[in-house]
Amino acid sequence: MNEPSDRSWGAFTDHAPWVVQRDTVRWLPLAAPLRHRAQAEVPALTRATKLPPGARVVSVVNALGRALVPWMWHKRRGKFAESSDSRADIARRLRLAAEQLGPTYIKLGQIISSGEGLFPAELVTEFKRCRDQVPPEPFDVVRRTVEQDLGGRLEDLFESFDETALAAASIAQVHAARLKTGEDVVVKVQRPSVSAFVRKDLRVMAWLAPHLVGRIPVAALANPPALVELFAETIVEELDFRMEAANMLDIAEMIHELGQDGYVVPRPHPELVTRRVLVMERLAGFNFDDVAGMHDAGIDTEAVVRTGMIAFMEGALVHGIFHGDLHGGNLFVMTDGRTALLDFGIVGRLTGDRRLAFLRLMLGTTTNDVRGQVAALRDLGALPPDTDLDAVIRDLRLDEAPIDPTGLSGEELVAEVQRVVKALLGYGAKMPKELMLYVKNMVFLDGAIARLAPDLDILAEIATISMMFAERHGERLSQELGIEHTAVEIDLDGVKAGFGLDSSVNQLTYRELQERRELIQKRMRDHVGTRR
Repeated sequence: MNEPSDRSWGAFTDHAPWVVQRDTVRWLPLAAPLRHRAQAEVPALTRATKLPPGARVVSVVNALGRALVPWMWHKRRGKFAESSDSRADIARRLRLAAEQLGPTYIKLGQIISSGEGLFPAELVTEFKRCRDQVPPEPFDVVRRTVEQDLGGRLEDLFESFDETALAAASIAQVHAARLKTGEDVVVKVQRPSVSAFVRKDLRVMAWLAPHLVGRIPVAALANPPALVELFAETIVEELDFRMEAANMLDIAEMIHELGQDGYVVPRPHPELVTRRVLVMERLAGFNFDDVAGMHDAGIDTEAVVRTGMIAFMEGALVHGIFHGDLHGGNLFVMTDGRTALLDFGIVGRLTGDRRLAFLRLMLGTTTNDVRGQVAALRDLGALPPDTDLDAVIRDLRLDEAPIDPTGLSGEELVAEVQRVVKALLGYGAKMPKELMLYVKNMVFLDGAIARLAPDLDILAEIATISMMFAERHGERLSQELGIEHTAVEIDLDGVKAGFGLDSSVNQLTYRELQERRELIQKRMRDHVGTRR
């Protein structure tokens, strides 16, 4: 059998249910203008107002109040035996409030659920239930949406259409189906009125955010107004599936150009894509957490992780595009060992100077160029344009030898975190969208290593990937940055120092790294607990 022609440019499956030709896809030319229009809408949606923006505020305040007030009452009366019990209780209450408030807040919960290491463990665990356990819409609503958008009766378009959703999340739910032409597909259907609800909720968040500044530690750290803007930039592009389908083609093309044979993107249907309906090729494989199943099938899980790290880094640095929402529900491993990527509603795009700034940030990290890293963060938008870089380095003590956090007491650890946070807030630091997506994905890959390759030597992998990257892309990227690529050397001692290790250490398995982290976290928890 001849190879499908679209595999000459895209990372698709070998057996095509249909062939995608970019120049004939009707919905593709609409994607770029739609993306531009969505981002142009963000400033208006996130502009703080003096007056509450409509009756929706009442619903939001009531739901959050019903979550927070009982928790505060129980906490004051000493109902919680351990601080972890208190965190688990508020996490559960906030998750229930998010589900009650609907798509926007559920989506925020989903983002939190992917932030292991960035948010409290109890909050992450609880909000993982928002990934695919959100109550689905009734089937008659799904039928109506599909028929309205595709312009025909369900029975005329599909040979079969499962009434029970495979998964249901904040923006949409997915159903298995079979086309009249015999292809097995997945149909993603947007929840009705979700677009209008999201826009209303963003305006409510923008009104609430300034009132949270400095009131609670988490809010102070996150910079609520900036967080709302960041969230808006992310979610507005998920409200039109034509943008998502275009993202699928862009990512497939990028992976193919990189020669990354370990990844596969399902084909979107050339015709059956609208604002609220996306029909795509159906793939199957192992859940990303099914380590035993993969091992029984002879799949090299270390290779799966390694491929993910390389493809993710190359996509961002070389092509300026990467899947922006990696988590266990958005990818699975097929029986041949390749990883299938799913859900392309959130994609990171780095263009022009921002991609070069991101490249300088990664280069500065591996060469231990502290000033280069801070300058790159400024150019990415994490710091104001007029920031005094030398002052930042001095105030954050970046010019001093890194401290081994395992050698600090709980009190010293908490004090160090508070010092850094206070300094960053003083400089007006914020998290740009692309950097947030990249960091969130790195956190996911970090967790993937824990499950799939706990004995992987982190130091050896960093050295190997850096050398591979230099060999494959060094000349091109050096030309873009105006430097001599043969003179760039990875500073492994600096990398070790970043982990709090002595330069004499030659190996660090992920299992050992986790033990160090757990020790640090325990000391911080114990210190916080003794102060209560």
